[in-house]
Amino acid sequence: QVQLVESGGGLVQAGGSLRLSCAASGRTFSNNVAAWFRRAPGKTREFVARITWSIGITVYADSVKGRFTISRDNAKNTVYLQMNSLKPEDTAVYYCATKRPPGSSYEDEYDYWGQGTQVTVSS
Repeated sequence: QVQLVESGGGLVQAGGSLRLSCAASGRTFSNNVAAWFRRAPGKTREFVARITWSIGITVYADSVKGRFTISRDNAKNTVYLQMNSLKPEDTAVYYCATKRPPGSSYEDEYDYWGQGTQVTVSS
């Protein structure tokens, strides 16, 4: 079993930045794929970014490419999402998830999920 706990959400003005964290316990992220998804009000959950832990390959949704950066800290068993140049349309609950390789952008393929953290971007 893997437990994931997200933190770092909050309220920020458009153009601002936030860094989300997702700490894993019970089992490490090693050899796994870690991803961020989000669900905006009235919309389905969508893929944001993922990282293949062992080799560090990252993939981003087109909507966040160039603004968001996913990274990992092996020692802390934590994955991060640095979000810059935030827009009101980035407002959503952000979820951390993990699965065994290979990487995927489909939420149904992920085995473990965090509880989510709210990000609100005001205009």
